[in-house]
Amino acid sequence: MAMVDTEPTYINSDNVMTILEAEGVEFLLSSEGQVPLSSCNGKTICLFFSANWCRPCRTFIPLLVELYHTLRNSGVSLEIIFISFDRDEDAFQQHFKNMPWLTIPFDVNLHRRLIDRYQVNRIPSFIPFSSKGITVEEDWTSCIEDYGAEAYPFTNKRREELKAIDKRKREEASLEELLGHEGRNFLISMDDKKEPISGLVGKTVGLYFCAHWSPPCRSFTVQLTEVYNNLKTAKDHSFEIVLISTDRNIQEFNINRSSMPWLAIPFEDRTKHDLCRIFDVKGIPALVLIGPDGKVISMNGKFMVCTYGSEAFPFTESRLRDIEAALRKEGEALPQEVEDVKHEHMLKLDMAKAYVCDSCKKQGRFWAFSCDLCDYDLHPTCVEKKGEQR
Repeated sequence: MAMVDTEPTYINSDNVMTILEAEGVEFLLSSEGQVPLSSCNGKTICLFFSANWCRPCRTFIPLLVELYHTLRNSGVSLEIIFISFDRDEDAFQQHFKNMPWLTIPFDVNLHRRLIDRYQVNRIPSFIPFSSKGITVEEDWTSCIEDYGAEAYPFTNKRREELKAIDKRKREEASLEELLGHEGRNFLISMDDKKEPISGLVGKTVGLYFCAHWSPPCRSFTVQLTEVYNNLKTAKDHSFEIVLISTDRNIQEFNINRSSMPWLAIPFEDRTKHDLCRIFDVKGIPALVLIGPDGKVISMNGKFMVCTYGSEAFPFTESRLRDIEAALRKEGEALPQEVEDVKHEHMLKLDMAKAYVCDSCKKQGRFWAFSCDLCDYDLHPTCVEKKGEQR
């Protein structure tokens, strides 16, 4: 974040241009050539600090280009001035060719003085100014990454308004409002059919945030698919999953959902990004569960699926309490230790999320009789005590 003195410093657009004039800047550059400083008079001026060698900068620029064109096409009197962190003019030119706004002519010493003046200590950094005064300490990069052009006019009031909108959507929005976008009222199935979002109303819905490039996601998808198919086999059609992809491109997205029997938000739709922000998803895989009433049941559906599988449905707190109570009762009815004719060591009662029984070779969950000395586990029903006949 750009830092300044402990007391907030307020600067308006006129002062920014005055500072440039005082630094000897006679003109700015566009992609077409020289532009007089006076072309910025009366506009909201934003300084953009960036460098060609900076990968986060290169990632951020397309977002800023979209914001720039969107605001200017809607009549906003806005100009961005690029100030370079690059060390040589070739890198500066290479970087600037991707920008539709203005820049100060390349001068390493001048750029360093401006960087020091605005105390920019990380890039990309985007600092807006207006006649009402925006504090120099406010770097709007992260807000633009989250909200795009909706972040305008780059004031604290606007930031709080956007956070309030997210909070309302998280707590009160219907599925149609949450999952739809600009006239799109459908999701896509794995065979590319359009399924109306209204078909999810009254169901328990899992919002599955994942990407094909993530090994943990691919592993959890297998578990989630098993739960999904188990519930469908049981003819429980009140559960549905929606893929919220964080894949890097359409090819990865198509590979990702080819292994999934549920619905997805179209890859090119910005709603995916908005949902990550609304539900504060910081890591993947993540599973947000929404109940039939449209309210969030859990932000940690992954834990429920990994721990209890399809038994956790409908994923409510009361259901989890019932499962845990039943497990405690089951454990109390089992011996703490057993000797099994199939194994040489004493087996102790243990709780495991998942294991494979060494006798029947089938998947097991929760209670198991395990060996402390070697990797050996038995279903409680597979134990054959010494002296017993089967």
